[in-house]
Amino acid sequence: MRSFHPKKSRNVAFPSGRVSSPAEEAGERAFLVGIDVRARERGSAVTAQAQVARDAAAAPGVAKNASSAKSSKRNIPEFDAEESLSELRSLAESAGAKIAGEILQHRDRFDPATLIGSGKLEEIAGTAASVNADLLLFDHDLSPSQQRNIEKIVHRRVIDRTQLILDIFARHARTREGQLQVELAQLQYLLPRLAGRGVEMSQLGGGIGTRGPGETQLETDRRKIYRRIRHVEQQLENVRRIRAQQRQRRESAPVATVALVGYTNAGKSTLFNALTRAGVLSSPKMFATLDPTIRAVKLPSKRKVLLSDTVGFIRNLPHTLVSAFRATLEEVQRASLILHVSDASSRLSAEQDAQVELVLKELDAEKKPRLRVMNKVDLLDEEVAQKLINDSHREAAHRNSSAPIYVSAVDGTGLDHLLARIDALIDEDRVSRVHLRIPQKEGKALAMLEARARIYARTYQDGVVEVEADAPESVLRRVRQWVEANDQRRAANDQV
Repeated sequence: MRSFHPKKSRNVAFPSGRVSSPAEEAGERAFLVGIDVRARERGSAVTAQAQVARDAAAAPGVAKNASSAKSSKRNIPEFDAEESLSELRSLAESAGAKIAGEILQHRDRFDPATLIGSGKLEEIAGTAASVNADLLLFDHDLSPSQQRNIEKIVHRRVIDRTQLILDIFARHARTREGQLQVELAQLQYLLPRLAGRGVEMSQLGGGIGTRGPGETQLETDRRKIYRRIRHVEQQLENVRRIRAQQRQRRESAPVATVALVGYTNAGKSTLFNALTRAGVLSSPKMFATLDPTIRAVKLPSKRKVLLSDTVGFIRNLPHTLVSAFRATLEEVQRASLILHVSDASSRLSAEQDAQVELVLKELDAEKKPRLRVMNKVDLLDEEVAQKLINDSHREAAHRNSSAPIYVSAVDGTGLDHLLARIDALIDEDRVSRVHLRIPQKEGKALAMLEARARIYARTYQDGVVEVEADAPESVLRRVRQWVEANDQRRAANDQV
């Protein structure tokens, strides 16, 4: 295990004199600040947390360590400080920033006033000035007072991790619903950060000694924000009502919904496009997908399911975002099956999966039927990828429903196997094997069977077509009069 020394830091400053492209010059120059706090009880705790993460990834919803139930906080796996800073770098690039430099400081504890200490901030201010940085991005959430104290020392804009994520969401929201959800989260974040409070605020009173100069600008701003929050919440409530009506119409027909969830940049949108040919935006940038998209997918049984693409999750996802996006994430709560998409090529996939589990728990969706999908096997060594795929097929043959599926959304590897597994796990509109005798003149019924059932045998005799097929219940209801007697009894038993 590496040893970390307090109050030492690693500085990386990129020369400001190198030639940059117009695209780079268009973005703000950001200086990244990472913090690694060596807690006194840390030691073996990191190893224990990593094991909890892997246990959560291996068996969703099942904690192998009984003592982990004592404190939910200990269940949260901690990324390595450098890995966390690397993730901040990706977030900054997704926000359109150009990285001017970075620093990673190791400390024994956080400074309550400035997070990393005024001396270190003076050093950062000088380094940021030398590389012409426009703003500082902290890989940590800052309290309103910390943010103000830091800005006074560095004389630059200071943005914490939550504000950066909110900015990315605002850039990528396209639909009115997505924009409303982002605006609500931004307003809730902004409210406690309005400068000035307490005695500076005064209002007109109704008695002697209570009359003042009137409402201050701060009070006016707060009142406007509260009013805007109420307005946005009302509009989102309308969105929820419309979504509930749409969902009610969908649920009146026997069509299951399958929701894609996973860590941001796990390849959910690429997989969604590969399965549905929807053409939604897929990008290596973080949080490229914000607006929910639902498309129909035909399974091998010829049943249809609705596949829903959702926003990616991330560690320490701001609670305001989870609350604001609840209208969208209701698709996850109501889904018949959740496809948990992971990046098979990432060495952090276990920790990322554990973070997804935490968000699903917050959504009360951790007990939903789940299928693990390990994406991006095309980035693995070819022999390793083939072995994983073969092992997955073998587990599926033994009807191990918890076995993950290994796929590549880019080149199509394993997608047929994935659709077959989804088909086996969906209970809506159950499929039964039947034998039918349909008059040849019933062309509409025969065409429906051709389109919506898997036909294994077909013979023609005396103006009657005998068909052996696997057909969903929704189809059998319309051709029940031609089902052979034994098959009718079998179909009735299947329904029971």
